[in-house]
Amino acid sequence: MRPLRVLLSVVLAFACLTIAPAWAVNPDERLSDPGLEQRARMLSKELRCMVCQNESIDDSNADLAHDLRVIVRQRLTAGDTDQQVLAYMRARYGDFVLLNPPVDSTTWVLWFGPFAVLIFSGATIGLVTRFRRAPATVAPLSEEEALQLQTLLKSEPDPS
Repeated sequence: MRPLRVLLSVVLAFACLTIAPAWAVNPDERLSDPGLEQRARMLSKELRCMVCQNESIDDSNADLAHDLRVIVRQRLTAGDTDQQVLAYMRARYGDFVLLNPPVDSTTWVLWFGPFAVLIFSGATIGLVTRFRRAPATVAPLSEEEALQLQTLLKSEPDPS
C-alpha cells in the first residue's frame, strides 16, 4: 500500500509541475527598466490575444501576441501612460482587444446577455409549470355502466 501512495504522490507532483503557467514573454522583449517592465506586464494581462481569444497577450505564444507585447513596450518607452497605451490598442483593434471591455451600448449583449437568458429561461420554466395541464378527471360511471361492471366482476372466477 505504501509504494502505491508514493507513486501517486510522484504522479501528482509531476502533474502540478507540468500544468504551471508558461509565461510567453521572451527574454529579448523585456525592458531594462524594471518599473516599465512591470507596467508592460500588467498591461499585457489586460489585452486579449486575438488568435487565442481566451488568453492575454502575456500568456500567449502566438506571433500576434508577441507583436502586441512589443507595441505595448514601445509605447511605454515613448512615454505613454497606461491609459494611452490601452486607448491606442482600442483605437487600432477595437474593444475586442480588451479582456474586460467597457460597458457601453456596443457591449450590452456581452455584459447583460447571460442575465437576460437566465431570466428568460426562469420565466419560461415558471410559465410552463404554471400552465401545465392538470390530469384529466374521470367522469363517474353511469348506472348502466356500474351494473355492467358488477356483472363482469361477479362472473369472473376467483383466482385463489
